[in-house]
Amino acid sequence: MIKNIAIVGGDLRIVKLANMLEKENYEVKTYALEKDQEITNKANTLQECIKDADIVIGPLPLSSNEYINTPFSDNKVKVDELIENLEGKTFIAGQIKQEIYEKAEGKNIILLDIIKREELAVLNAISTAEGAIQIAISETPKNLHANNVLVLGFGRIGKVLSKMLDGIGAKVACEARKTTDLAWIKAYGYEPINLIELKQNLNRFDIIINTIPFVVLNREMLQEVKKDALIIDLASNPGGVDKVAVKELGIKFNWALSLPGKVSPITSAEFMKETLLNMFKEIENK
Repeated sequence: MIKNIAIVGGDLRIVKLANMLEKENYEVKTYALEKDQEITNKANTLQECIKDADIVIGPLPLSSNEYINTPFSDNKVKVDELIENLEGKTFIAGQIKQEIYEKAEGKNIILLDIIKREELAVLNAISTAEGAIQIAISETPKNLHANNVLVLGFGRIGKVLSKMLDGIGAKVACEARKTTDLAWIKAYGYEPINLIELKQNLNRFDIIINTIPFVVLNREMLQEVKKDALIIDLASNPGGVDKVAVKELGIKFNWALSLPGKVSPITSAEFMKETLLNMFKEIENK
């Protein structure tokens, strides 16, 4: 039975998560979160934190370089150091890179990427969509109501975002490649735009929000965009917009990464807790 949880590093979502798990009667010990005043059980070393843990939880995303993400600490924790101390443990974090899976091979470590969980992805789409609308409102001089907004991609985020935009009165168009997606877009009452017809339609929109995780708006496409338009990119690295071209063309651009943690850390932590509890049950039932 899972009882002892170690939490290493992370942002405000992880801080809130630690407190939530304590309220669920788990024994929580943390490391590299010492700058937060809410957390009480803080270990002095990484080894002390992890030693007796049934589950170890890391940041979302886990790392951007050789160190894990520790914004609430002055302690720098190398990915290699973390892996060395995880032998025999189950480790849950977000956006775990392939090279980290390779480092863990042969060390009796179970790595689980919480970002790949469907329930968390769906719930996070809500926070991401709200964050995108917040950016659109703050960075444009017009109301979204009755404004022409284009959403690129009709996946989880695209669906939730389009519904919210429609709810506040925006004129919503959605781009997709699949004929089934285009049919659903039409059924919801949005304007469907096939990817092959995207270029000739771009100059109609004041706000373009991308959700597709590969470059859709290359230089050729960007040349068709209004000079006073706003482009918001919600896709993770490398994103869906040519960063060099959008700057050279002078188009207002916001690459809005990790919005759930920025705009709604408490709600995001609650979503993470729900997902983790599901994962704990699955682990215990194996």
